[in-house]
Amino acid sequence: MARRKAEGPRRTANEEELAEARVDPDHAAPAYEGHAVLQGEALVSEDEEEASLRKLRKRDQPSLVRLVVSLNVGALICAFAFVAFQAPNNFAIGGATGFSIVLSTLVPALSSDAALWIVNVALVVVGLIFVERKAVVWSVVASVVIPVYASIIQAIMPVAGSLTGDLWMDLCCTVLLIALGNAIAYNAGASTGGTEIIVMALTRHTSLPVAHAVALANAVVAASGVALYGARVGVYCIVGLILQTVIVNGVLEDLKCHKVCTVICRQPARVEEFIVRELSRTATISYGYGAYSGRRVAQVMTVLTRAEALRLQRYVRSLDENAFITYVTTSEITGRGFRWV
Repeated sequence: MARRKAEGPRRTANEEELAEARVDPDHAAPAYEGHAVLQGEALVSEDEEEASLRKLRKRDQPSLVRLVVSLNVGALICAFAFVAFQAPNNFAIGGATGFSIVLSTLVPALSSDAALWIVNVALVVVGLIFVERKAVVWSVVASVVIPVYASIIQAIMPVAGSLTGDLWMDLCCTVLLIALGNAIAYNAGASTGGTEIIVMALTRHTSLPVAHAVALANAVVAASGVALYGARVGVYCIVGLILQTVIVNGVLEDLKCHKVCTVICRQPARVEEFIVRELSRTATISYGYGAYSGRRVAQVMTVLTRAEALRLQRYVRSLDENAFITYVTTSEITGRGFRWV
């Protein structure tokens, strides 16, 4: 005690950090523990703030290069699925490719890739007339790119029959490749076009919900498959449509998933600092009381990607092994820093 008096009052480094972060040390004793609320803005340097803004812009709007590359890769995969598996087996399972298969059957002089051109050009015209230009631009691009790739693939490796010799295997390959192509394009903020343009037109000019518009467009194609190709292929068309809807929707929902993380620990301000400086995110702080201890606790709630949530978990565990963290998975996030996929 005498030695402490001789040295006089001394601020710790942590208390200085708290002061710089505009945290009242009286509410964070020992430093950075308890119920302190951190003003992260005061901790972030100009360079860190600029880096954070770049990350934010990247999340809100992916780069044009990534968008173009993803759109072309997704379109190429969908075109390959059409030429190699879908068209040779007459799998009219919805979308522009399904319409083109039906059209090429009704007009025998048309090849499947030529029919795909006609269908997509018609969809582009519909989109330019009935849908807002800004909303339909990437769908229009995809509607042109996919027929181009389909024609190239058809010229390089014309396929006249089943590649695997089994309709079920061909159907699985079709659905999985289409789901993969859609996922790659959608994850970058683009689309693979097709009947999506019709859906946008229907929802824009009628009171028809999006889900009903999609179901209506695809049901027409699948019903045509049953009428034109008989019960056996028709059943495959219906099953393929169901599988495609489930798988594509599942993949897209998975891509949109984020984690709502709520952290209760002894050092909430340190957690806030990590979220702001390392993850370039922010958080909402609320207070509660432990039912057993009766103590007041700070709850740090933030929304992160899965990778970011894992980084946060590791950091919190390194701070406080008794920390309590809850995770809620959500796919519906709107707001700055969370681009709708």
